[in-house]
Amino acid sequence: MFIRKYRPEDCPIMAELFCQTVFAVNAKDYTNEQLHAWTEHLDLEKWNQSFLKNHTIIAIEDNQLVGFGDLDFTGYLDHLYVHKDYQHQGIASAICDYLEQLYDGKTITTHASITAQPFFKQRGYKTVKKQQVIRNGIVLENYVMQKQFNQSDAI
Repeated sequence: MFIRKYRPEDCPIMAELFCQTVFAVNAKDYTNEQLHAWTEHLDLEKWNQSFLKNHTIIAIEDNQLVGFGDLDFTGYLDHLYVHKDYQHQGIASAICDYLEQLYDGKTITTHASITAQPFFKQRGYKTVKKQQVIRNGIVLENYVMQKQFNQSDAI
């Protein structure tokens, strides 16, 4: 596996990976209605603009995009998704390691799904609060989580 920076031509592949992963991996924690609300009405131009502004990286294995993540300048980890067929292979950890090393602030925050909360907890993120968000008129639960860094921890 290797990691590289995002390119605009990656966006449609990332959107497909996102949708497939949500339906395959998050189905144990969310209803079918919630999964549809989570993935419908993606605006690829907005995604592209966001990914271009943020530190956005792509994981490639077997000549295939298998994961991606992005972190904005405030320390908000917005997306972290790994292809449904490449789960539990260290890809999400590698993406997080890379993004966390890029950040020079004291706190990284993410809004973790029910499914992702144990992963982030294992990485030292603390749950700040449980919240409900509305996507396309449907309520989804997730967790605001944060990880604190000493300035010497980040590069």
